[in-house]
Amino acid sequence: MKKLINRPEEAVRQALEGVVALSPGTGLLSDENIVIQSGLPDAAARPVAVISGGGSGHEPAHAGYVGRSMLSAAVAGDIFTSPSSDAILSAIRAVSGPAGAVLVVKNYTGDRLNFGLAAEIARAEGIPVEIVVVADDAALRDTVAPDRRRGLAGTILVHKLAGAAAAQGNCLTDVAAIARSAAQRVSSMGISLGTCILPSVGKPGFVLGEKEIEVGLGIHGEPGVLRREIASADELVELTLRTILADGKIRRGDEAVLLVNGLGSTPPLELAILARSGLGTLSTAGVTVVRAWAGTFLSALDMPGFSLSVMPVTSDDLPLFDMPVEARDWPGSGHLNTQLVATPDRPDNLPVEAQEDQVIITLAGRRLQEIFAYAARALIAAEDELATLDGISGDGDLGASMRRGAEAILDIPETAFSSVSKGLSSAADRVRKAIAGSSGPFYAAGLMRASRHLAKIEDPSANDIAAAFSAAVQAISDLGGAKPGDRTMVDALHPAASMFKDQLAAGLSPKDAWQRAVTAAQEGMRLTIDMRPKLGRASYIGERAIGSPDAGAAAVSIWLAASGTAVQDAA
Repeated sequence: MKKLINRPEEAVRQALEGVVALSPGTGLLSDENIVIQSGLPDAAARPVAVISGGGSGHEPAHAGYVGRSMLSAAVAGDIFTSPSSDAILSAIRAVSGPAGAVLVVKNYTGDRLNFGLAAEIARAEGIPVEIVVVADDAALRDTVAPDRRRGLAGTILVHKLAGAAAAQGNCLTDVAAIARSAAQRVSSMGISLGTCILPSVGKPGFVLGEKEIEVGLGIHGEPGVLRREIASADELVELTLRTILADGKIRRGDEAVLLVNGLGSTPPLELAILARSGLGTLSTAGVTVVRAWAGTFLSALDMPGFSLSVMPVTSDDLPLFDMPVEARDWPGSGHLNTQLVATPDRPDNLPVEAQEDQVIITLAGRRLQEIFAYAARALIAAEDELATLDGISGDGDLGASMRRGAEAILDIPETAFSSVSKGLSSAADRVRKAIAGSSGPFYAAGLMRASRHLAKIEDPSANDIAAAFSAAVQAISDLGGAKPGDRTMVDALHPAASMFKDQLAAGLSPKDAWQRAVTAAQEGMRLTIDMRPKLGRASYIGERAIGSPDAGAAAVSIWLAASGTAVQDAA
């Protein structure tokens, strides 16, 4: 187990110290793991306090939501363990006045018992307290009674409404009623791709197969209600929302808010995809989403996965959701963008693709199209091989980049091959847009320079092609600064271009000269195995890259060899 902690028993306190250090307007009680709003007015003038908490390991919940217009205090227990009733009572005493306190509790036995006992003691001391229990887990709708379901990330929406209502000066009864109404309306469900690891345990709570996921789980690393094979993001969102809608709290025609929650190890890219899918699925179901948020709101340590929470809203809810807060981890208004796609104006001087009936495709253009097709299909077939090679010294994305570029090449319309120059120019344009990272600019630059070199030649000879090939390699070197021996794609390109030109000059046929150029590229690629990288991402790991060929040079060898099968003798 690898964890960025000091000692497991100190993790909670030290984490809270870090949170408070980064959160002006909060404070940490000296003798308890309780984060409170700082600068509260005198007790007699305080509004209703809104207090929540529970086991730690759900960060940013709950300490991240302490701040004006949200939580007054958050009580942190040990990892996945309810805080004691004494700690909860300390929080009530620290932030409450005669207006009283609302305790927002997730529906777990330990939390209910300890928050409930603390409330009883506080009431005996003269502090009015109301308890609101959140039991929003829709996955358990066919398993347990509604009041026995688990509390999930929908709790954060309850925090927001209750905190805003308290900040507006509502009385205890009204704040509790608003929070209770929200808790009754919100419905949530989670899916995980794996388990989490508790710092004190050091091993997973359960093990999933390579393609297995847990559906309908809680927030403590426990298994879900069923295990199934992984599916696409859209399919998993549809499954989740189908269950939530079947729970009956949200109906066609409702306006609702959506919370897309990461369980701890889900990257923002994936959360954004889930949000997109969630908005679309709800729209199709006749539910209008008026506010939505995506991020990690209530995690399960380092669990990979997500939960969705949906709550129908009324006109009274929206002002509360829109009220600004000072809590560190509340993300903002949740307003949606109704203009998803922006279409840029096209300058009048940009070339417009010619109509098919106005274009005559030359024999040389068709030959180039065939060469491109062979090369592209070879790169698509080599995606895994290139990804593996690139992963040794980089981020492993070259295989996917080459596939995207190859697919773009195959998608070039036939009308673009009215000449070799125009075909090369179209390929440069497609590759530039399809391939991210460094490969796209390199290949686009080479193709553009080759296109310019052949611009006024209707039927290029083999020597013309050789000169254009050399010009393309020079463009790549000029752009990136790479030379032979730097362990880059140039180590395959440069010997290939030189060999093709030299063998033609020696009298070989274009086909034989090309085959020797392919052999030279392959030998150049093999030489990179023992080279220390001098440029690019591989240079960051130095000698650790030695022992495997450069992935960019390997890609060059693959498409050169494939294109050789389409090369025909030319004058």
